[in-house]
Amino acid sequence: MISPPAGQLDIEVVFDLVCPWCFLGIRRLRRALARRSDIRAELRWRPFLLNPDIGGSGMQRHDYMMRKFGGEERARRLHGTLTELGLAEGITFRFDLQRRVPPSVDAHRLVRFAAQQGSADTLVDLIFTAYFSEGHDIADPSVLTRLAVLAGFEREAAWRFLASGVEAEAVHAENLRAHRLGINGVPCFVMSGKHGAQGGGHAIAGAQEPEVLERLMDVALAESAED
Repeated sequence: MISPPAGQLDIEVVFDLVCPWCFLGIRRLRRALARRSDIRAELRWRPFLLNPDIGGSGMQRHDYMMRKFGGEERARRLHGTLTELGLAEGITFRFDLQRRVPPSVDAHRLVRFAAQQGSADTLVDLIFTAYFSEGHDIADPSVLTRLAVLAGFEREAAWRFLASGVEAEAVHAENLRAHRLGINGVPCFVMSGKHGAQGGGHAIAGAQEPEVLERLMDVALAESAED
């Protein structure tokens, strides 16, 4: 028997690399796609800055927890929930290893650079794992360079790119675009059955279960087929 052609799906992933819910939600998205061999999806990574006011040196984790959650106790409860949910997706959250909350602009810049080479999907997972499972500072250019090498880049090319500042304005512009579109929390997934989700699509926010994401994929593909 001849298999039916795969449905073409564009998925804009609006996310921040210091957001644990984004790590969880993207892993769930990958699981949903792995279950659907009838869908061929292209992920388009769109930066969102949860902490645009954090300086280049980041913020002490304790100070950040006080500002965002009102104290360590509430943060511990939330982290406990995330740790449990993460295990089901193969994520080992190690919040105890984190000492600072870093700015994420440079990490997003590197993802944009990787997208030009077709290796952004791999790099995103490497950066998430380095930060949330290994406690590395993902604002440190030496850390980002090492991760870029693991994703297939030449060390010198990655280092030069990070030192250049290229793509910083684009990251801030994408963040502004997301807010103008009414996206105020991440992760957010925008799915379209047409090539290029820039003009619209179906959006869903939060670390949704794979079944929910699959239903949205089917809606986007069905709408595309009607056009």
